Parts: sequence; C-alpha cells; structure tokens
Amino acid sequence: MVFPSAPPCTQPITWQGFLLTVETPKPSITSSNSKPSKADTVTLTCEPEIKDANYLWWINGESPPSSSRLQLSNDNRTLILFSVTEKDAGHYECEVKNPVSASRSDPVTLKVLHGPDFPRISPSKTVYHQGRNLRLSCFADSNPPAEYHWIVNGMRRLKGKEVHVPRITTKNSGLYGCFVRNSATGKRNLVFKEIKVVDASECSLGFYDLIQ
Repeated sequence: MVFPSAPPCTQPITWQGFLLTVETPKPSITSSNSKPSKADTVTLTCEPEIKDANYLWWINGESPPSSSRLQLSNDNRTLILFSVTEKDAGHYECEVKNPVSASRSDPVTLKVLHGPDFPRISPSKTVYHQGRNLRLSCFADSNPPAEYHWIVNGMRRLKGKEVHVPRITTKNSGLYGCFVRNSATGKRNLVFKEIKVVDASECSLGFYDLIQ
C-alpha cells in the first residue's frame, strides 16, 4: 500500500514570545566606618549584589577622581578610601545599571573627624591704648567644631571663641591663651598672644598713632 506524501508546508511559522525585563532595585550604601578620623580607611559597599549588573560611583555628583587612595573592587561594587582626609568629606552615591534600567542610591554623607588645627588669634594687633575695648577672637579648623576656652595670665577665664574686655587698663596686659579641644578626636591645642596696654604717658605721638 502506498500512502500519498504530505504536501509541502509553504506557510511561514510565526513564533510569539515575551521579552522579560528586570528593573534594578534601588541600591543602598553600607559603610565600614560611619565616623572616620583623619588617616582612617573607609570601605563603602553598594547593596544588594546583583548578577550581571554594572556598578557606578558618584562623589558630590561627579565620577571618582583618579587617586592612589581610591580603589574599586573588580565588580565596582565596593569603593575603598585609604588614609582619608578632610577633602574626602562629601556626598557618596552608587548606581546600579543593567541593559534596560538604572537606579541610584540615596546619598551617604561622609564626615571626616579631624583637628583641631593650631588655633589663630585675631586681630594681629598686640598693643592697645588704655580706655579702649579689647576684643580677641580665636579659630581652629576642626570637625566637629572645637570647644574654646580662654586663659588670661595663667587663669582660665572664659568659654567661647571670643573674649571681650571693655575699657581696658594696664592691668589687662599679659598673656591671652586660646585653648581648643575636639571631644571626638581627643586632640587639643593651645596658642598664646601677648597683649600690652599703655596709658597716654607712654605714648609719643608716633607710637600713639600705631596703637589707635
């Protein structure tokens, strides 16, 4: 018995399918040290770990600068900052991308604890005329801000950045010291300034002009 052969298939076959897209979840940043001190090492990690995703980092809205103190892991998911300084403080973000979507983390603010640096007393003037007002201010770069105390002729007198003595007399002459302390770093510093108060009898015309 001979069976007739089937007619050749001349109609095109159409395949219908679905393209599956996976949106990246919003990432977050974990830090190995939330309050690093100057010269510490900080490791920032972008979470979660996503297979076949690309990781990008942003520092203050820009790509990380080329620096021997910055190192990225092979997958860019981890950013390591060696020997941090005040210049490393700022806002850090990570971004996760795949071929169809991208998502960026909320910024994490890195604050580097440092200081206080050597304090400075202003103004530079050291000689004052009796009866005038004496106002001195002190500043030392520090994070968090330093605590300020004034030491006048060996006695701790005032707390704060400024010292103000109205209508000074010759008894107000002496050493004015500014003591600064950072409770977070445990560091402290001290500077002195010698102030001389003269009365009118000590002032020649030329010298009086200099101390006005």
